[in-house]
Amino acid sequence: MARIHFRLESKLAPGAVLDALTDFGPRRAQVWPNIDDEHFKLHGEGPGWAEVTEGSSVAGGVWEREKYTWDATSGSVAVETIDSNTWGPGSRWDYRLSPTAQGGTAIDVTVERHGKGLKGKLIELGLVVAGTGMLRSQMEQALARSAG
Repeated sequence: MARIHFRLESKLAPGAVLDALTDFGPRRAQVWPNIDDEHFKLHGEGPGWAEVTEGSSVAGGVWEREKYTWDATSGSVAVETIDSNTWGPGSRWDYRLSPTAQGGTAIDVTVERHGKGLKGKLIELGLVVAGTGMLRSQMEQALARSAG
């Protein structure tokens, strides 16, 4: 199992960060560098939840069907893996958003990955070695793209 935790700050207000995390519209694959159009599908959504398939062509194609749940009041977003060709049960993302004194957002991110099959185990190993920097960079890119 790979467990990664990092913290970053954004100049975006907490509501704008929440919007970036939970906007499942047609720009999602352009905003998030780890998602491409071929591996993105919105299955359903409602107030405080969405079920989507997301992924990319990396390593011959990595995808997962996920359930997003969020609460703007508590500043939390949880993403649970339902099915995947790479990640097993218990895989998830958790985001905690807190306002900063400067009007931006402090974001605590925890990622838990349980590799499934050889491909999943190899990617999991890569996450243990280099995941923190890569995932932080992808999030910084997504927040910059959503702002502009």
